[in-house]
Amino acid sequence: MPSGHAAPLSAGAISALVAFTSSFVVVLTGLEAVGASPAQAASGLTAVSVLMGLGSIVLSLMTRLPITVAWSTPGAALLAATGTVEGGWPAAVGAFALVAVLIVLTGLVPALADLMARIPPALAQAMLAGVLLQLCLEPVLGLAANPLEVAPVVIVWLLALRLAPRWASPLAFAAAAVVIVVHLVSTGGSLPAGALAGHLELTAPRLTPGAVIGIALPLYLVTMASQNVPGVAVLRSLGYEVPWRPAMLVTGAGSLLGAPLGGHGINLAAISAALAAGPEAGEDRSRRWIASLTSGIVMVVLGVLASAAAQLVALAPEGVVPAVAGLALLGTFVAAVKGALAREEEQLPAGITLLVAASGIAVAGISAAFWALLAGLAVRSLLRARPRR
Repeated sequence: MPSGHAAPLSAGAISALVAFTSSFVVVLTGLEAVGASPAQAASGLTAVSVLMGLGSIVLSLMTRLPITVAWSTPGAALLAATGTVEGGWPAAVGAFALVAVLIVLTGLVPALADLMARIPPALAQAMLAGVLLQLCLEPVLGLAANPLEVAPVVIVWLLALRLAPRWASPLAFAAAAVVIVVHLVSTGGSLPAGALAGHLELTAPRLTPGAVIGIALPLYLVTMASQNVPGVAVLRSLGYEVPWRPAMLVTGAGSLLGAPLGGHGINLAAISAALAAGPEAGEDRSRRWIASLTSGIVMVVLGVLASAAAQLVALAPEGVVPAVAGLALLGTFVAAVKGALAREEEQLPAGITLLVAASGIAVAGISAAFWALLAGLAVRSLLRARPRR
């Protein structure tokens, strides 16, 4: 292998490792919250991991651009805050499939992308911040409920945040893994035989009104506003123009394949996109696509091993896993709050959107995320309406 390939190979491998270890706990938490059994959640994690790897491979080979595909961490957080809807897990799977179809249509129908662009970014960010607030409180609640086993995770995260910020979330999970192993040894538990084997479980999708309005529409909005659009912007800032239609078709088709297996969807990487497309991937910009290709290959391997990670998480003591998820989402939460309150004229509608989303209310079987966006839009329209003379 020529020496010029060392940098993109290294950057790609690091990108995949950071992407997986920093937030797979959030994915498991979200899937189980909307009704998945531990086995179904493990299947969903395996599906999205392998498909995001394949998506990165396909797009990098097709375009010779450093485009990486990811799962939607904010989308998984949305699921965690939503909870079960009418129809249970099959209805959630139906919602995942509908989101996939909408993403494909977004690539094919420009008018749909234009409609998405009309949703005020401040309200979309406020909805996301409200959803994340509940999850970001978990480290605090975990410290109060189980300080001996949650404190090491928080301490490692804080130290890593100071010394190696990129690795803060992966190292927090590593600390959690040590805590879990110590807990298993002290209680006489062990990982089940065959835990390293990949596991896939099919679920027949079912659509219900609650799933469409409470899961599909907010998940589509979060995926577009927090992943696909920022993903394009990040690569553009690095000098790469993402081909919109192929990107939406590949990620939408991949999401549709993964939905019956429990995957909540794949999309363009946003925050982690710079790892494979930036200077870390080498000075030769024409070779940086090798980083996204490498990231995809490593992610497929991690996906095959995802069931073992899911089994380990399932055996965790009280508060440890939610704390890891909350710590992983803190950066996203801060960015969402900043985006929601950046413009003074949007602050009140955004504040109301955030509070309604954080309330966790479910009216008529529809989750708080939908009502939050509706409330924010209503207040925004009221404040912007011209008074009658």
